[in-house]
Amino acid sequence: MKLKHFIDSNKGITFLILIGMIIYYRQWNNPTAMIYLALHGTYGLMWVMKSRIFPDKQWEQRTSPWFGVLAWLALAFYWIPGWIIFSRSLQAPAWLLTVCVSIYVLGVFFHFSSDMQKHTALELQPDTLITDKLFSLARNINYFGELLIYAAMAALAMTWFATLPLLAFILFYWIPNMMRKEKSLSRYPDFGRYKQKTKLFFPFLF
Repeated sequence: MKLKHFIDSNKGITFLILIGMIIYYRQWNNPTAMIYLALHGTYGLMWVMKSRIFPDKQWEQRTSPWFGVLAWLALAFYWIPGWIIFSRSLQAPAWLLTVCVSIYVLGVFFHFSSDMQKHTALELQPDTLITDKLFSLARNINYFGELLIYAAMAALAMTWFATLPLLAFILFYWIPNMMRKEKSLSRYPDFGRYKQKTKLFFPFLF
């Protein structure tokens, strides 16, 4: 099976998993729980649509069943902020809800727009270095968008513990993957100049 089948199935059922927890913990009247459901649930559905409309070739690779299941289980840790909110009946203040939704929306823009830009650019001109538009802000602007998305959702749980899944993915998957990408892109003659002009991950900072 392809790796994307495991990833897409996890993302696709997130909405149902969260609804199941909401039913179990009786959180239908909790605005924070409902907003978390809307954010994380729609993100999962958007990911599946993205996978169908403009797929990423790294997820198209075939993988062993055991690694696919391991990846699926690892992604399930992203449900922890929701579980914390539902099980503790947490209700975030209005200002935090506003901030989190705003950050989430910005994250969706950077993440999905940059992935579409990359897909379209490589479709028109394969094996090329993409340096314009969103990728002029950071070399891994898609990861920046994903950071905003997951950080916004984790913040709704109002505890540092909710950020652990995101931090683990950043340290053990995102950063190593960025380093592999840097090494791969170094084959382009213009990469050195592009690297000097842009940040690795966080626009204007890092």
